Amino acid sequence: MAFSVGSLVHVRGRDWVVLPESTQHEELLVLRPLGGTDDEIAGIYLPLETPVSADFPLPDPNAEMGNHRSCALLRDAVRLGFRSGAGPFRSLSRIAVEPRPYQLLPLLMALRQDTVRLLIADDVGIGKTVEACLIARELLDRGEIRRIAVLCPPHLAEQWQRALTDQFHIDAALVLPSTAARLERDCGPGESLFDRHAHVVVSTDYIKAEKRRHEFLRACPEFVIVDEAHGCAAPVGPGRYRQQRHDLLEGLSRDEDRHLVLVTATPHSGNEAAFRSLLGLLSPKFHELPEDLSGDSNRKVREELARYFVQRRRADLQEYMGTETPFPTQEAAEDSYTLKPEYRKLFDKFLTYCRERVAEPGASAHRQRVKWWSALAMLRALGSSPAAAAATLINRAVAADTETLEEADAVGGRAVLDMDEEATEGIDVVPGSQVDEDEASTDRKRLLALMTEVVDLAGDQDAKLVHATKLVKELIDDGFAPILFCRFIPTAEYVANHLRQKLKGVAVQAVTGKLTPEEREERVADLAGNEKRVLVCTDCLSEGINLQESFDAVMHYDLSWNPTRHEQREGRVDRYGQPNPVVRTITFYGQDNPVDGFVLDVLLRKHKRIRSQLGITVPVPMDTSVIVEAIFQGLLLRKKAEPQQLLLDFAEDPARKQMDIQWDAVAEREKKTRNLFAQHQMQKAVSEDLVVELAEARRALGSGKDVESFAAEVLGSYGAAISKKKNVHTVGLKGAPAVLRDAVGEDEELTICFGPPVPKGAKLVTRTHPVIEGLSALVLESALDAAIAGPARRCGVIRTDAVLKRTTVLLLRLRFHLIAEGGADPILAEDLVLVGFEGSPEQATWLPESAVLPLLDAEPGANVPVEPAREQLERLMEAVPTLRPHLHKVAEERGRELLIAHKRVRGAARISMRGIKVEPHLPVDLLGAFVYLPVPKGGAS
Repeated sequence: MAFSVGSLVHVRGRDWVVLPESTQHEELLVLRPLGGTDDEIAGIYLPLETPVSADFPLPDPNAEMGNHRSCALLRDAVRLGFRSGAGPFRSLSRIAVEPRPYQLLPLLMALRQDTVRLLIADDVGIGKTVEACLIARELLDRGEIRRIAVLCPPHLAEQWQRALTDQFHIDAALVLPSTAARLERDCGPGESLFDRHAHVVVSTDYIKAEKRRHEFLRACPEFVIVDEAHGCAAPVGPGRYRQQRHDLLEGLSRDEDRHLVLVTATPHSGNEAAFRSLLGLLSPKFHELPEDLSGDSNRKVREELARYFVQRRRADLQEYMGTETPFPTQEAAEDSYTLKPEYRKLFDKFLTYCRERVAEPGASAHRQRVKWWSALAMLRALGSSPAAAAATLINRAVAADTETLEEADAVGGRAVLDMDEEATEGIDVVPGSQVDEDEASTDRKRLLALMTEVVDLAGDQDAKLVHATKLVKELIDDGFAPILFCRFIPTAEYVANHLRQKLKGVAVQAVTGKLTPEEREERVADLAGNEKRVLVCTDCLSEGINLQESFDAVMHYDLSWNPTRHEQREGRVDRYGQPNPVVRTITFYGQDNPVDGFVLDVLLRKHKRIRSQLGITVPVPMDTSVIVEAIFQGLLLRKKAEPQQLLLDFAEDPARKQMDIQWDAVAEREKKTRNLFAQHQMQKAVSEDLVVELAEARRALGSGKDVESFAAEVLGSYGAAISKKKNVHTVGLKGAPAVLRDAVGEDEELTICFGPPVPKGAKLVTRTHPVIEGLSALVLESALDAAIAGPARRCGVIRTDAVLKRTTVLLLRLRFHLIAEGGADPILAEDLVLVGFEGSPEQATWLPESAVLPLLDAEPGANVPVEPAREQLERLMEAVPTLRPHLHKVAEERGRELLIAHKRVRGAARISMRGIKVEPHLPVDLLGAFVYLPVPKGGAS
């Protein structure tokens, strides 16, 4: 290629920078306009157009000169426009988030591996999405991968697509049942949609089917992120859907060159075999890990596992590497209600009916099992709400169409219990109790009579609903925006309708599995725009959805029978990015409800105790459905109705005792294992180096505060009207010039904020947002082209009390070739450097950067007439050749510093350092030149 990467060429009437992609084509030159953005990248077909070499022009003293802020504004415009930062983390210049220091550890772990295989299992609400996407973005920017796929539950697909687009500038196609056919219509003959679209977000449940799985395995991108990966573990017992998911991932993992990042907050479901199957996707050797990893004999095993598996508690990360992460404080409480006498009598009738049904003489084992699940469904629904109970009585039993006892257990367990981790979709449907269509007429009459009584006990007769309404009102009065989690769709709708009637001036919405993921998102977004709001939902929103910006309290209206599900519910609001420093959670239960009594005492409180002691989740180490069955067998098969039958004491139950013993043993073993994991040592080893690199990245690229001050100054300089309320800026553009309106993409008004929370209708603006890209390009273009009016100029002369003798400040843009090992194509990197000297150029005394930076904020002390100022700058421009040798040394020194930084990070990540080179592209670009003169005695001009 005639032009090297990073060189300047002139074609089509403007100057351009040659990009690394040019090395991949013999007759195509890929260029970015000098001072332009990535959106303006163009290809030049060399047989038709002939670019010529270009030199970066020096500042023109005859052009309009700038004021004392011109240098700082020009610097900010250039560094905020960088998309090819020179630091060791290539991705930091291209993303719209500022990662927390702890979020770089998985990236370092990934960079240690030739083929990335990681299980990221950090606590709920820590930011696993950012950690996974950061790895993908880094490998893209290093040129190590070209395509990405995210596999996730369908209701999380749009959230992943937004994260990739808004935070990491990766445009991904959504592959769902509703979109796949349209995407395929755009494909050519024999072309897969995965061939056509480089980046995709795919529903795991859609692609796992046999007829689609093989095509995906053939055309799958080389980098795959799997969200909610615990749902892809090998099933223990019957589990067709999970088996399909596991088969899919196993097929992906067989390609030894495919990068695979598994993401879950609950990697261990309590079953060692399922957990080993997840680890086995990372490396086959992990299938046979010892159950107890403690002890010196297992040290190497732990160290090996720590290369692939990262799992950290929130407490480990609140103060990490000198940076405090403001996780909210959770105020957890329990509250209870007592059934009204009428409801309690109805519960007795249900129990009597269920016992008679389950104990039916002469029934086959299968039929008795169907009736057993039907009875449990009744009790579960009655404990939830009259609305759910009524729906149960008229629906057909979920296990009625099964043929074997095993099938009845599999279907009934998924519908009635919460122990199945298959998916959150469909779990809020009310299971039925009608076993046979030809059920005896006496049975039908009893069911109809029960349903009539249930309906009559709704509303104000429902003690659970009445007391919950009181608690919700208290939360709202205390300034909280609560979410109520219900088990069934009818319960959520029933509760929401009641709250709308009782809470005046409060917006209430119900979100259930009846809505599509898109409709759920729209309903939540509409609700978020109200000052006082309550969200009533089912567990369709309990997993993966981020609700912390609009809600800050969780009430478990119905207890889940799965302790992990409770944690997932609370994790929707109790997570990083929650603007309220305090979140509240309420565990709500019935004092005389046998269902709640078992779940609360045997499962939830035990789970919470272990978590508070260890700071981590330890799932129930056995099949909890067995425990549930043992308890309810005792309840349902009890022959004599006792006055205290609803007040059960589980302390002496054998199943409960056995579970406690196993759970405590697993918790103790988990505690030992966590303390021995090698990530702790690795975190300590890299902390200091990461602190240095993150600080350097913020210096080179600009922080969030830099973005806000830059935007405000540029918008104001062009005449935009700016008002600020809290953290929201409203920018009026009607009277602003067309160039500004074009730059920000709006004609009348712009509503923006520079950090969370982001209210409805506002845009979150970061350094990579199109608004900042547009403003940066506008400022730089106006500085490079004197014919365009703008706030930044490339040269100026300022008199100030900040200097005692003539001082010159030069703003340099440096370009480097980063040459990786193995003869890969060079990567273009850019950096900005401020240098300054006292005296004349011929006898310059060069100053340290610490003495130069304060001059950017120096206030003028006197005017400088135009002609003397122009003469000063003309002499400076004539002397630039004299300064060039030193400027080249600056570039070479900065190159050496960058090499050290790259080696420091690679050393921390234990990456091979062979063949790493950083070569400066000379000559350096002199972007700006500003002369500072002392104010004459007496203040004369």
